[in-house]
Amino acid sequence: MNFRKIFLLSFFVAVSYMTTAQEVANITDPRLEIRLPSVKGDTITLSSLKGKVVLLDFWASWCGPCRMANKKFVKLYDKYKGQGFEIYSVSVDDNRKDWEKAIQKDGITWLQVIDPKNWGAQSAVNWGISVLPTTFLINKKGDVVAIDPNQKQLEGSVKKLLAE
Repeated sequence: MNFRKIFLLSFFVAVSYMTTAQEVANITDPRLEIRLPSVKGDTITLSSLKGKVVLLDFWASWCGPCRMANKKFVKLYDKYKGQGFEIYSVSVDDNRKDWEKAIQKDGITWLQVIDPKNWGAQSAVNWGISVLPTTFLINKKGDVVAIDPNQKQLEGSVKKLLAE
């Protein structure tokens, strides 16, 4: 098990101790709420997406693996966006112009928000982010059901969750 998975597992163990034994991390938990400005300047909250299958994605324009993941997400989003699937990407870029340029270049059309403090970004701290990219798959109830699924697992899980 690599360091990233150990760290993320530790995060969810800590969250589970903060809640009752039956609860899992949920986007309606105020401790995990994300309320940030989009490219257009309007504020978009993560909790507003409850009822959809959501891929919460932490990334940055300077992160090579993030940019490669964006290319895969474009195809996935185009395929499932009309069926109740949404991607909520949180950039930790400290340079808004670099972020906007990356969105254009990568052909991103899903929800993009920015928390411009790099590793000090409050949303990244609250979600225990130590590596980019990091993704969380969230079901329609708002529960986190997977962390960093690979491309094959991700599409299969999205399909299954949309059918529920």
